[in-house]
Amino acid sequence: MNHVVVAGSINMDVVATAERHPRIGETVAGKEVLYFPGGKGANQAVAAAKLGAPTALIGRLGADAFGQELRAFLAAQGVDLSFVRESTEAHTGTAIVTLANADNTIVVVPGANGLVSADDLAAVELAQGDVAVSQFEIPLPTIAAFFKRARAAGATTILNPAPARAFDSELLGLVDILVLNETELGLLAEMELSDTDDTARFVDAARSLCASEDQTICVTLGKRGVLALARGEPVMAPGREVTAIDTTGAGDCFVGALAARLANGASLREALGYANVAASICVQRMGAAPSMPTAAEVAAIINPAPSSGRNVDPPPAPP
Repeated sequence: MNHVVVAGSINMDVVATAERHPRIGETVAGKEVLYFPGGKGANQAVAAAKLGAPTALIGRLGADAFGQELRAFLAAQGVDLSFVRESTEAHTGTAIVTLANADNTIVVVPGANGLVSADDLAAVELAQGDVAVSQFEIPLPTIAAFFKRARAAGATTILNPAPARAFDSELLGLVDILVLNETELGLLAEMELSDTDDTARFVDAARSLCASEDQTICVTLGKRGVLALARGEPVMAPGREVTAIDTTGAGDCFVGALAARLANGASLREALGYANVAASICVQRMGAAPSMPTAAEVAAIINPAPSSGRNVDPPPAPP
């Protein structure tokens, strides 16, 4: 199996739960404070590793207690940390999350993530068939350098442009698969989009971003599933409706699962369906990285075991 290599952020998520989100200038009483490993890079790496792909993470941690806890957690999930460096000049990245009614608001303080540079890539080896993944919680020049190396090696590049911000056409041109939600798509395409819009609007917005005919753009639409524009043609993979508890990390789960399946040689359509199922499991649990499902959990939904036992009715006799 080919490898997944993720260049990205590693955070400790500090989660405050409440009945509802405060309005601007308002204070509301919370229920509890929870601490979860997170960061988009770490989340995506954990998802890929737990789904069976050999996965390495490139990033930085601070020389502090959060950094020690995160390193131990990631190692326990099977993520290769050979390329995760410790920075004494910055604290470990931290995300402040408010969670109410399964919806969240997040403030990210980058810390050591902002120091990830092209130098951190020096020892990383990529090969044809590998999948290189990144997001926007590390410096953009580092992502560009990473994807240039990946392209030269024949690896597939996946970019999750979140948190959304404008970026240049050179970086977009290095992306094989762009994965984003409707909010991020609307910002980048300069269109007003809602998750209830007709799929044709998402297709138009995705087409406006496409850098080449070979580029694939995947728009995650929550319970509606995912819309992919592949070689100019739309492909819809339906979602799986579940009762969500915490949506933090759902998009990262999707990206990690997509990368894992592509590294395993799956087709785009199969990988999209698989990633949808993985994300549907993720949202039924609290936390980001700890909520990522295993390959066995996803397989149990995609290929459920047939029921067995003496009380099963026999099949009808043939006519």
